[in-house]
Amino acid sequence: MATKSTNTFKKKEREESKRRKKIAKEAKKDERKELKASKGADKDSDYDPDLEGIVPGPQANPYE
Repeated sequence: MATKSTNTFKKKEREESKRRKKIAKEAKKDERKELKASKGADKDSDYDPDLEGIVPGPQANPYE
């Protein structure tokens, strides 16, 4: 009878581990991509809270 080496089992475990890591990495990548896209949608709006209350044109002199 031939005996199987433990190396084949170790290799199979290594490959399965690599496969699981790759799937997890792709899932994280997709999640970051969606998050980035949703943040980009907010930046496209013309609303800027720093400019609230400022009207275009000449401003009144605050010292007069």
